[in-house]
Amino acid sequence: MPFLSGSLSFERFRVKQFEDGPFGQEHIERMAENVAGRTETANEENVHLGFLGGDHLFDQDFDLAKNIIDDAVHFGVRVDTNQVPSVIKKAWLSMELAALSRENPGGKPTKSQRKEAKEAVEQRCENEAATGKYRKFQQHALLWDCSRDLLYYGGTAGTGSGHCIDLLERVFGIECGHIGAGVVAQDWARDNDRYSEMDDVMPSSFVSGEAFSGVAWANEHSQSPDFLGNEFLLWLWWMLETETDTIETFDGTEVTLMLAKTLSLECPLGDSGKESISAECPTKLPEAMRAIQSGKLPRKTGMTLIREGQQFDLTLQAETFGISGARIHLDEDDNDFGPEDRIEAVRTLSDTIDGMFHTFCDRRTSEAWSADLNGMRGWLAPTQAARKSAA
Repeated sequence: MPFLSGSLSFERFRVKQFEDGPFGQEHIERMAENVAGRTETANEENVHLGFLGGDHLFDQDFDLAKNIIDDAVHFGVRVDTNQVPSVIKKAWLSMELAALSRENPGGKPTKSQRKEAKEAVEQRCENEAATGKYRKFQQHALLWDCSRDLLYYGGTAGTGSGHCIDLLERVFGIECGHIGAGVVAQDWARDNDRYSEMDDVMPSSFVSGEAFSGVAWANEHSQSPDFLGNEFLLWLWWMLETETDTIETFDGTEVTLMLAKTLSLECPLGDSGKESISAECPTKLPEAMRAIQSGKLPRKTGMTLIREGQQFDLTLQAETFGISGARIHLDEDDNDFGPEDRIEAVRTLSDTIDGMFHTFCDRRTSEAWSADLNGMRGWLAPTQAARKSAA
């Protein structure tokens, strides 16, 4: 499973209302009682959710020593479906209608024939589903860090994570909420007595003549200022180009940073579309500079981080703070890097991203932001003016 080996990809969820104390044998038994594969999905449209032991798709073994590592629970969830693909259903329906309406004037089916054809297809779907012919398995890796009330979902939040969260909430009586850039910012503001300042934050305009109150990709159902993730990546870019490659985190440690490999940008107004750049140092390319000078904001970027001798290569998604393709670089002489060290590296990576973002939030909600904003506008302005005069 990816949390214990290979590259890392995850998004985070806050776990609330887990009041049973340390994760122990009772909770392991609950997982075993809801293990994947115990109930087969014989009916059409049925979805079955179950826990996995964490080793592979059919791992049904749970054990304290195996699954609980350094106050974190490593496990999986399997989603079993048994659904006939819609394209096949459509084909069967067309065949039934053609057979029933063959003798009709003009070959058009009647209302009753349409109903008969639909019922025939539904029955055929049930029969085919009962054979298991269309049964599919999806495996999801999870790491529940009980010491921090965090759940790491090994992928991009969506339908799969929703299934996993539903199962966990039902079995353990907890609540899980997604942690994106806006939630991280609000949590930091609440802990540092800056909530009113954070509540007043609106998207900044980095290009003269451009003003907007929201971004085109904003989640209309969320009240969190996730756009701060986009501004954070642009601020890091500016810092690297004009100030330093070392960011002091809010807790006082230092992170050496380089933006690398990939860069995705998009117009916050939704006017000029998206742009994706792949290169060793994408922010150094002229097309990248032209994109942000035209008002585009970063939505995703690759980066290399070094903190206290630990190096990570990863891609960070701005609004969700989703991490993908993260690689942990180990000392070649370190042969004792075990599961506990791997989980601690996940925590370190998570803390490092949050720590740099907290530094940004501190400046974003203080008088220092005015100087930073003017500096960023000045950084973008000269070439923009030159381009306008050339035109």
